[in-house]
Amino acid sequence: MKRPVVVKALGGAVALVLAAGCSSGGASSGSTEERPRTPPSASASASSSGTAAAPPAAGRVTVAGTLTEGLKSPWGLAELPGGDLLVSSRDERTITRIDGRTGAKTPLGEVPGVVPGGEGGLLGLAVRDGRVYAYLTAASDNRIVRMRYGGGADDRLGPPEPVLTGIPKGFTHNGGRIAFGPDGMLYAGTGETGETGLAQDRESLGGKVLRMTPEGRPAPGNPFPGSVVYSYGHRNVQGLAWDADGRLWAAEFGQNTWDELNLVGAGKNYGWPEAEGKAGKRGFEDPVAQWRTSEASPSGIAYARGAIWMAGLRGERLWRVPLSGAERSGEPEAFLEGGHGRLRTVLATGGDRLWLVTSETDTRGTPGPGDDRILRLRVG
Repeated sequence: MKRPVVVKALGGAVALVLAAGCSSGGASSGSTEERPRTPPSASASASSSGTAAAPPAAGRVTVAGTLTEGLKSPWGLAELPGGDLLVSSRDERTITRIDGRTGAKTPLGEVPGVVPGGEGGLLGLAVRDGRVYAYLTAASDNRIVRMRYGGGADDRLGPPEPVLTGIPKGFTHNGGRIAFGPDGMLYAGTGETGETGLAQDRESLGGKVLRMTPEGRPAPGNPFPGSVVYSYGHRNVQGLAWDADGRLWAAEFGQNTWDELNLVGAGKNYGWPEAEGKAGKRGFEDPVAQWRTSEASPSGIAYARGAIWMAGLRGERLWRVPLSGAERSGEPEAFLEGGHGRLRTVLATGGDRLWLVTSETDTRGTPGPGDDRILRLRVG
């Protein structure tokens, strides 16, 4: 796996201090600044007006340091009030608290009922009102549970309480991202488990974006009465984020040709398996941006500085998609290409700051010393 060999030191670099009794991941205070790279295969429509100001056409990314390292199969990431982080281990079935300043790790324990296998296991995390929500693969299905967690230094996770069960599971295409939207509802991205017909079946929870109350009931205003299904025709959604005007964006894996970034609307059909990428077919929504699968294979996304930032697994790069309203305002740009291996999750933490989680220990990477990591990014 490639590693950066030239590192610029930040003026006044901050030293990372280990908390007593906790292990940290050998955090680094160095930084690396990159300018964009735009391959010719990235494609989507031109810009249009929107309520949020359009960002600059060219972006930048600075790796400000490593918060922590030594994580095993990290997948979900959520921020606690006060700035500490929770990270899930897909294969070890555990949740770990990470000090947002020092990178010190505090294990919170194993989540009961998780049955890892293939791309399934303990996946996405979200935090709300003293509870940790988790998307996980169980013996019979994928499901969302929640656990009480007070957030204090000595607190531990409570027993899992089912929120939503019956999401189809498979060796691949389990989806897994969950997030609370600006409307206070819980959203989930699911996969069709390799059974392509599930994506078009509105009675199935596979291949969908779901919208529900925090208790798991269909959210008010959902497009299909009595259903948590919000949109359908998806192959494998692993990225969810909202822009400054409250629009929902989702990243999903294509099959052999195009990965996608979609603007998600209530009741809309995104075409899988009848369409992959920008197909222009009646009744299906085309993506706002698309990539060759070798350049992306997207997982988590975040919104910051007027753009969607998308982590690429197979592509081993961070993509920036500048937005103007509901459309693109420029070409997608690639950063960090090959420098940190597979990239799994990106989380906005205010202003120009992002957390980025690598994914070299997910059985498909080439782990090096210290993998996996959470990196500090500054973007613009």
